[in-house]
Amino acid sequence: MADQGSWGSRLPLALPSASQGCSSGGGGSLAGNSGHPPPPRNLQGLLQMAITAGSEEPDPPPEPMSEERRQWLQEAMSAAFRGQREEVEQMKNCLRVLSQPTPSLAAEAELASDQQEREGALELLADLCENMDNAADFCQLSGMHLLVGRYLEAGPAGLRWRAAQLIGTCSQNVAAIQEQVLGLGALRKLLRLLDRDTCDLVRVKALFAISCLVREQEAGLLQFLRLDGFSVLMRAMQQQVQKLKVKSAFLLQNLLVGHPEHKGTLCSMGMVQQLVALIRTEHSPFHEHVLGALCSLVTDFPQGVRECREPELGLEELLRHRCQLLQQHEEYQEELEFCEKLLQTCFSSPTDDSMDR
Repeated sequence: MADQGSWGSRLPLALPSASQGCSSGGGGSLAGNSGHPPPPRNLQGLLQMAITAGSEEPDPPPEPMSEERRQWLQEAMSAAFRGQREEVEQMKNCLRVLSQPTPSLAAEAELASDQQEREGALELLADLCENMDNAADFCQLSGMHLLVGRYLEAGPAGLRWRAAQLIGTCSQNVAAIQEQVLGLGALRKLLRLLDRDTCDLVRVKALFAISCLVREQEAGLLQFLRLDGFSVLMRAMQQQVQKLKVKSAFLLQNLLVGHPEHKGTLCSMGMVQQLVALIRTEHSPFHEHVLGALCSLVTDFPQGVRECREPELGLEELLRHRCQLLQQHEEYQEELEFCEKLLQTCFSSPTDDSMDR
């Protein structure tokens, strides 16, 4: 995170202690003498406390609530709601920083300080929006409009990758936020970043956000298809950035498993041939994910199997040679299993069970 000293009093970075502002009339002695856990800081913490309490072994029929217990519960509720309000105020402070116009004629030192403050605001927002309630509040405060409209394509790479990361953090597993982000046209911009940005970290974070918008999200996947997202994903796998290659292959495999109806589209794009070409490159851990994607593509899909059998690909010989290389290396067992599965699926006759493990 950016140097906290640059924030001054304008934007507090640390949440206040949950005990601050609580009634002092016995609050400390309750936690110490009765074994009560500290009160939750926000609504999500309160929910977790309720889940934990509900999962315990059933007790005998309840006795009337003691005054001590009642007071502790009241303090827990108060702390949870107060913590949520404080976090919303921090998000508003961050958005005030991000909404400021960029100084155009400032000195270099002032520009650097301004960028550092904006980066700090984006990082704090990413931390706060790990909480789904905060993510929803952030969107209600029009934060997503600001991110997509101004920061995804900002000049400094440090702002672009933090914006992409925040979009992914807010969007993962929250359908309403995913729909808002898709409606703002973010997916097109994220695919452009993944495909063309000169900063590797921007591309990695863009891929993270894309994954959060298309996995388990039908509308996002349809947009992804219309924007030729699979071609962008394949080009990302062909780059020299290992993290980008691995994550792209993993997303491809996930989409093939979750949406087998798109296998025909991928075959028509020449995906089998491109994946085999990647397997022929110098061996690396990335190959495990490429082989996994190829396995997903041919499973229960005869067209994929036929393409793998094309003599000019030489895939059978490649897989048998790879199996020989991997058999003595325990760390490559999953890759070996993918090779053996491909051999059995594509190159074993129905009566040939020699590849069964």
